[in-house]
Amino acid sequence: MGKFIKQFLTFFAMLFVIIFLITIGTVISKMDSQLTAPIKDDSILVLELDGIILDTKNFIEDLTKYSKKKQIKGVLVRINSPGGAVGPSQEIYSELKRVREELQKPVVASVTSLAASGGYYAAVAADQIVTNPGSLLGSIGVIMQFANLHELYKWAKMDRYVIKTGPYKDSGADYREMRPDERELFSEMLTEVHLQFKTAVMNGRKLAKDIVEKYSDGRIFTGETAVKLGFADQLGTYEDSLRIVGELSGLGNEPEVFKPPKHRPDFFEVLAESKTENFVEGTMNKIFRIRVMGQPMYLMPGALGL
Repeated sequence: MGKFIKQFLTFFAMLFVIIFLITIGTVISKMDSQLTAPIKDDSILVLELDGIILDTKNFIEDLTKYSKKKQIKGVLVRINSPGGAVGPSQEIYSELKRVREELQKPVVASVTSLAASGGYYAAVAADQIVTNPGSLLGSIGVIMQFANLHELYKWAKMDRYVIKTGPYKDSGADYREMRPDERELFSEMLTEVHLQFKTAVMNGRKLAKDIVEKYSDGRIFTGETAVKLGFADQLGTYEDSLRIVGELSGLGNEPEVFKPPKHRPDFFEVLAESKTENFVEGTMNKIFRIRVMGQPMYLMPGALGL
């Protein structure tokens, strides 16, 4: 009995420590978000758009917080992204566009290796897109993924059922085949979201409708081809991009650069960097794939590793 009580108390002590660490991490993270790093001289704000676009909180927070500062004369976004969820991609596009139109500050996108789908959606909000010749751009399209596990459930002798309020409430469910009318419903939605993407490209790149229609089939361009077709402005490096935004902002070709301080990683990100990295990363990848299942995505094919 005494041994059981000791194990019980040890378990709750460990649980308390974990909850305490998570709470402290959350509080510190919130405190960090309220702090603003000082900007001494007139500068170019440099932001990184890296990886799959799902949570734009930190990017949008840095953009809106610092772009309003009088010392910030322009914005340079370094993009290396295969895209991501529709809403967050559109959020970044809208906020970059607001910097250009409302704050009247130049925005330049510098494509390092990849600006596909949602990553390219964000890029077209810029005054200019600068890319390396071998970088990949484009993938103008929308994708949704579903899984039909009916036969698997049948094999496992598992029955799944729902109680629903309408015929479309479980559309896309993995326990049955999708009906033709449901496919049509999802197709109509994708067509609408695809049109939003194409419209953003037409307006941002000042391209004719027939050109955008022709190349909005999900294909990927090299940077060199993108420039030739008008989907990017010129070939160049990050340093070239910096010179361009410096000249557009009146700071010359060697402008001062301001990079926001890195956001403090939360408790789970620290865990991911520990000895259990492979396990945590594998688990998070599985969770991510489940999270985007059945959700319209501006995402380059193959980015999910499926």
